[in-house]
Amino acid sequence: MEIAKLNELTKKIIGCAIEVHKHLGPGLLESAYEECLSYELNINGIFNERQVAVPVIYKEVKLDAGYRIDILVKKEVVVELKSVECLSPIHEAQILTQLKFSKKRIGLLMNFNTLKLTDQLRRFIK
Repeated sequence: MEIAKLNELTKKIIGCAIEVHKHLGPGLLESAYEECLSYELNINGIFNERQVAVPVIYKEVKLDAGYRIDILVKKEVVVELKSVECLSPIHEAQILTQLKFSKKRIGLLMNFNTLKLTDQLRRFIK
């Protein structure tokens, strides 16, 4: 997918996430936000998959180590959801690793445990 279309898609994903956050607010489990964001994407006609397995590549061998992408949108955008006090460098490293192993170019890291979602939202391009 070309970068302009990916940019438009990430805007739509962020809009759906803001809608979920507006209705639920902070303080819930990550799984609740994942379920609701997937639902919001679906009702907006945006194909997504939840808990997509990501194999670890170790010395040219694919290993199933139990890593999962929270939501994969249109097989292109990795969405990693958090419900933590504050995003930290380890969360950023996690999404960068997911992008690497899944061979995807764009990822969104979102922390729903905040008063304003956009304050705890990061976009990554690989």
